[in-house]
Amino acid sequence: MPRELIVEADGGSRGNPGPAGYGAVVLDPASGEALAEAAEYIGTATNNVAEYKGLLAGLRAAKALDPEASVHVRMDSKLVVEQMSGRWQIKHPDMKPLAAAAAAVFPPDRVSYEWIPRARNKHADRLANEAMDAGRDGRQWEPRDSRAALDAADARAAGAADAEAAGPADAAPAAPPAGWAAPDLGVPATLVLLRHGETALTPQKRFSGSGGTDPELSAAGRRQAEATAAALAERGTVQAVVSSPLRRCRETAETIADRLGLDVRVEEGLRETDFGAWEGLTFAEVRERYRDDLDAWLGSAKAAPTGGGESFAAVARRVAVARDKLLARYAGKTVLVVTHVTPIKTLVRLALGAPPDSLFRMELSAASLSAVAYYADGNASVRLFNETSHLR
Repeated sequence: MPRELIVEADGGSRGNPGPAGYGAVVLDPASGEALAEAAEYIGTATNNVAEYKGLLAGLRAAKALDPEASVHVRMDSKLVVEQMSGRWQIKHPDMKPLAAAAAAVFPPDRVSYEWIPRARNKHADRLANEAMDAGRDGRQWEPRDSRAALDAADARAAGAADAEAAGPADAAPAAPPAGWAAPDLGVPATLVLLRHGETALTPQKRFSGSGGTDPELSAAGRRQAEATAAALAERGTVQAVVSSPLRRCRETAETIADRLGLDVRVEEGLRETDFGAWEGLTFAEVRERYRDDLDAWLGSAKAAPTGGGESFAAVARRVAVARDKLLARYAGKTVLVVTHVTPIKTLVRLALGAPPDSLFRMELSAASLSAVAYYADGNASVRLFNETSHLR
């Protein structure tokens, strides 16, 4: 008989959409012991996206414990339970890839779903709120001895004076903190993030997003792509190449893929921000023409550029969906992702659990390399940022 595990998961958004996070716990069905926890601040997202991410993290944590286990999922989201059980259709584009990723973790016949009231989902709810609190404070969520914490909370509620009597020997071992994954989590999926090579607009520091002229690589940009291809070929670790649909990325990706003997897969969610009326302008020109809109944009991730541009909050939502699609498709592999400044900064920010305004505190050079590793328990580790030694 396969081992049975229980996954309880939850997610929340303070604003819907707003600052969001998820929490998940894997329980032993006999003792109720918490075997693993996962939680993450995911930036701006809806409740439903956060709940699906909680489910995905819980299933991955269960698989890390026992890939052959059968899993019973308990959630207070009627939507997720009914959709994953196959009784309701999944229509929202943000939910489809998350549901597909969750369905792929275990064979369907080894996972069952149950709706439970929110009052019975306190553990996962607490983890989700801890993750959101950490994100609000600019921290990354770190696991703690959850069983001891829950015992203490129950004891306070019951007025039991001896709640703290149990010593460390009775407590479940703490899950490893983020960035120090246990050795049985398997090979992580690693996204090697490459900013495309230069275009004519790059040295002039002009806004160049997905709503502009879609420029090609300049001569300098083509040289940067060739140099990057040579360096990655020498390392020999890239197993797949994925690109933004914009021309400068596809040209960069194709140069490298040709050198590595790989094909290029295009992912729409990796395109650059649409900068609206600011496309092609320098920062100084935008300041002169659209001062109030620029100040609003610098002050809030929800503010969009003038003329129907795209807010950083909107970019974060689609980049997170694209990330999850890549992790589901390329589990355990090293993937070169050729994209733009905002998507790369966003992926790094989400991996670190950093606030949205951290985007303005990162510098990314043309054709620079960054890397993030994603583990089966939902943790992420930033391994490289803005590396340009291959260009020198």
